[in-house]
Amino acid sequence: MGGVRVGACSWTDRALVTSGWYPEGSRDAEGRLRHYASRFPLVEVDSSYYALPSARNSELWVKRTPDGFRFDVKAFSALTGHPTRQGVLPAELRGLPQGPELRDEVWRRFADAIGPLRAAGRLGTVLFQFPPWFAPGSRSVAALRECAERTAGWPVAVEFRRPEWWRARQYDATCALLAELGLAAVAVDMVQTLSTSIPPVAPVTSLRLAVVRFHGRSPAWGTGSKEERFRYDYAVDELREWIPRLRTMADRAEELHVLFNNCCAEAAVRAAGRMEALLREEWGDRVAWGDRVNVSRETGDTARFT
Repeated sequence: MGGVRVGACSWTDRALVTSGWYPEGSRDAEGRLRHYASRFPLVEVDSSYYALPSARNSELWVKRTPDGFRFDVKAFSALTGHPTRQGVLPAELRGLPQGPELRDEVWRRFADAIGPLRAAGRLGTVLFQFPPWFAPGSRSVAALRECAERTAGWPVAVEFRRPEWWRARQYDATCALLAELGLAAVAVDMVQTLSTSIPPVAPVTSLRLAVVRFHGRSPAWGTGSKEERFRYDYAVDELREWIPRLRTMADRAEELHVLFNNCCAEAAVRAAGRMEALLREEWGDRVAWGDRVNVSRETGDTARFT
């Protein structure tokens, strides 16, 4: 059975920063990351989806986190086919026409930006979350092949937001394709009442890594604002539902990443704490955890040992 890391999909989310989770004296950029990394061994970088990351930030993240900590970095929107405003590009790229030259430069800059994380062994994976209109078919397969070619040597995970990829008739073909390309599949927990809901399957397509992202089960999915969609507090029994699936995934991969994307106030870190405690009861030291932190499985609250 492989090792397991649990974390949240942001440590900089404004609602988390203002929630009081960060202790006094640890609320600047450096203090927040150091505190988070003392509590969890994994975090997702979501800011890299909205704008190209920088090598300087990657260097700072390495310095501010302990050996063994991992960053899962979300791919920039332009690399996954999402609409990307010219204004979020570096100034010197905004005048370039849309086409291969601009695309190549964006790929190059993204690779350079995550270079320090790769060199330090802190890059958990690069997450490519494809849009809802990215459906199974020849164009999508070609895009995935290009992604695999451009990221050769990187750890890469793929999340689909189109349920057809994981429905019965397509499931085996999707697994085979990702396995052929060396890409880890991302499993998803979300509300199951919509035609667009991703089914709660647990695919493993890479021996290196398996990933699960918990988006919350808010009834506002499909209608509400971003804040309303992600405002959800997981109960312990809802997390426990996933234990058999997580065991199956961990049995088939060297490492399993379990991430909570219900980023509203403390909800994500609280759920991550609950899941971490549940998994440690089941699997003991196979679950990586923060530096001497005790976690309540009922509340997700933490207390530091002395």
